Amino acid sequence: MSTSPADLVRQFHQAFGLDVRSTPAQVSPELAEHRGELLAEEAAEVAEVSVDGPLDRLAHELADVVYVAYGTALVHGIDLDEVIAEIHRSNMTKLGPDGRIARRADGKVLKGDHYEAPDVAAVLRRQGWEPESA
Repeated sequence: MSTSPADLVRQFHQAFGLDVRSTPAQVSPELAEHRGELLAEEAAEVAEVSVDGPLDRLAHELADVVYVAYGTALVHGIDLDEVIAEIHRSNMTKLGPDGRIARRADGKVLKGDHYEAPDVAAVLRRQGWEPESA
């Protein structure tokens, strides 16, 4: 059995009769709102336990966020693994060719001069998405 989050969430959606799309597409405003509420609920649970909660509960809540995020991507027909790969490619360009890293005071890695923004639209187009004309 696959342990890929995308495969596991697809199995869940299929077993429970939830939306599954294979091509990126907009969904109804009601479904989009519902998915947003689910994500917000899970993110709030992470925030609740992130400082003082036990580590096993934090791990559980983090996994729930990922599970619901993958489900939301599946509902929209988005191959989230490919999008994550593009975000990773972009994030790695924050490292300058000289190996220097720009950081904010709190430690967040910042975009340097050699940063390349992700092209998520290109990833979605490769997945069959046809953006609406403006």
